[in-house]
Amino acid sequence: MEKQNLKILLIDDDPIEALKFNRAVSDSSHHKIEVVTDGDAAMEKLETFRPNIILLDLNMPLTDGIEFLGFLKSNDSLRQIPVIILTTSDNDSDLRYCYNIGIAGYMIKPLSYEAYEEKIRGILNYWSLNNFVKA
Repeated sequence: MEKQNLKILLIDDDPIEALKFNRAVSDSSHHKIEVVTDGDAAMEKLETFRPNIILLDLNMPLTDGIEFLGFLKSNDSLRQIPVIILTTSDNDSDLRYCYNIGIAGYMIKPLSYEAYEEKIRGILNYWSLNNFVKA
């Protein structure tokens, strides 16, 4: 099976995280990456951009990751989009809630850039081999 280029929505309020993410994938793919800084902006972006996967931080201003997940998973036309949590929160209740609502994965952001890059590439390599529900 041939790898496909992904349409990715990164939802994270930290501009450094967005830079790290883009750097981690820039030399190995031609993925289409859209970045927004909170759940409200993500809901707006989803009106015109349908990603294959969403990478979501939990701790954000306005509509945070938990609230955004509630919106996404209650929407019949969006709930099938795989969501991978990409956060600093190792809170067990966050982890349980996210899996109970139907996320595809939960990753704690590593401190070192090299470990971060390895995890991001692993996630994208895996998802680039998947088949997705067409919206």
